[in-house]
Amino acid sequence: MAERELPLHAKIRAELESHISEGRWPPGTRVPTEAELGQQFGVSRITVQRALRDLAELGLLVRYRRRGTFVARTVSEHNLLRSAGLLVSGPEMPGEHRVLAAKVVPAGSALLRLPDLADEDAVVQLERHKLTPDGAGVVATELAVLPFRFAPDLLDQPLVTATTHAYLRDRGIVLDRARLYVEPHTLDAAHAEIFGLAEGTAVFRWLRITWTASGDVVEHLQAILPARSSHFFVETALSTSSPN
Repeated sequence: MAERELPLHAKIRAELESHISEGRWPPGTRVPTEAELGQQFGVSRITVQRALRDLAELGLLVRYRRRGTFVARTVSEHNLLRSAGLLVSGPEMPGEHRVLAAKVVPAGSALLRLPDLADEDAVVQLERHKLTPDGAGVVATELAVLPFRFAPDLLDQPLVTATTHAYLRDRGIVLDRARLYVEPHTLDAAHAEIFGLAEGTAVFRWLRITWTASGDVVEHLQAILPARSSHFFVETALSTSSPN
């Protein structure tokens, strides 16, 4: 299956990510202005703004009104709220995907089981590796299973960059809530080889379940992440005023 050509903002985002990951833009570097980037890439200011916004939401850039945009001092931290699906205007983690398998299978033979589906019901099963921004390594393995009736054309999307929550919203599906479990896990032989670690190494396993507004489970996602890859955090605003 041929991947669609990446949209312009995703191409720009990937190139700017490579500047950061390869050290050409070290922490604290001032990023060219939107006008300068627009001229450099031959695109509109809106396209540049979307690429920069995605990188800021990933924690790679910090943007200041009137001061400009700078490479973040810490580029290995990622907001867990993105992975729970609360912040999904861009990718959940930096980097693109390597697609290992993408197919429609009966629910009974899927690698993750969705509730309330008969064995013969069709599901879309997507196996991917999340790559480092430079594409040289694997930071996470991902397995996602979605009911086919909610994702009939998912396999026609640009799967190297696609985010399942964003895809579902684009199809008009109202997502109500997502629950993210973070569990200790040890690497089996296959995953140890993928990450270049010893079998039995302690890692994280994420399990995410997403429901629609009508109560249907619309996605079950599993990710395996070595602790070395990144630091993850949850940040909550405390600036709301107390009632009088």
